[in-house]
Amino acid sequence: MKTATVRDLRNSFSKLEVWLAEGEEIHIKKRGKPIAILTSWGCNADAIPIKPDFAARRKIIWGQRIFTPAEVASMRADELEGEEG
Repeated sequence: MKTATVRDLRNSFSKLEVWLAEGEEIHIKKRGKPIAILTSWGCNADAIPIKPDFAARRKIIWGQRIFTPAEVASMRADELEGEEG
C-alpha cells in the first residue's frame, strides 16, 4: 500500500501511474485525512463497459427519416420554450 496526496495526483501522476501498473493500491489523503483509495483497473476485458451504439439506436427510432431545416428549427424552438418554463 502506497500513500499519496491530492497534490501528488495533480503534479506527479506519472509516478502514481507506475505504482498502479505494478499493482499497488494507493491511499489518497487531503490535509492528512484519507479521502479515497486508488486501484488499477486491471486487464479483465469483461470489466470494461460496453459503449452504446448511438447510430444504431437512431436508426431504430427514426429509420431513414431526414428532417427538413424547418422541422429542426421547430424542434429546437420547442426545446428552448420548455427550458424557459
